[in-house]
Amino acid sequence: MGALVFLKGAWPCDAADREGRLDHARSPSPELNEDFRAAMRRLASAVGVLTANGPVGPLGMAASSITSLTIEPPSLLVCVNRSATFHSCMNEGRSFCINLLSRDQRDICDAFGSPARRNERFVGDCWSVDPSSKLPVLADAQANIVCVVSRTFPYGTHSIVVGEVSDVRLGGDIAPLIYQNGGYL
Repeated sequence: MGALVFLKGAWPCDAADREGRLDHARSPSPELNEDFRAAMRRLASAVGVLTANGPVGPLGMAASSITSLTIEPPSLLVCVNRSATFHSCMNEGRSFCINLLSRDQRDICDAFGSPARRNERFVGDCWSVDPSSKLPVLADAQANIVCVVSRTFPYGTHSIVVGEVSDVRLGGDIAPLIYQNGGYL
């Protein structure tokens, strides 16, 4: 089998500089952007709420861009828009929690996905503080996965965050909340 070769301009070598700007000067056409958005709406994804401790209290955001990376060491990827308030928590060495949502937790996802509903986050008895990590965790989630930011890679408008898993708590029955085409399945 041949060796893996990265071509000039292929990520991660040359595609973006340290600020996440792309190498090439041309921008995708509006049609390509629209077609790409339409294609991604067809991709079904489990939904989670990322939580961390911010400078003045807990922060959180809804996310569907969560993916396992490797089992050794246990790690995953999350993508966070660099303009999001939550992005400030994604520095190397900081801890965060991925709370994978159950299908009956749509309201929680909506609150964390809408800036207008910010005052509805972290209310009620469904939230607690994990005694080990001191992070906000959601009771009755499919899973609570505590991570430490290992690396970040800026790309375009987002950062790709590598989280090394330090703890996992599993919920009951497997019944994840799935997001597709602007709604829940």
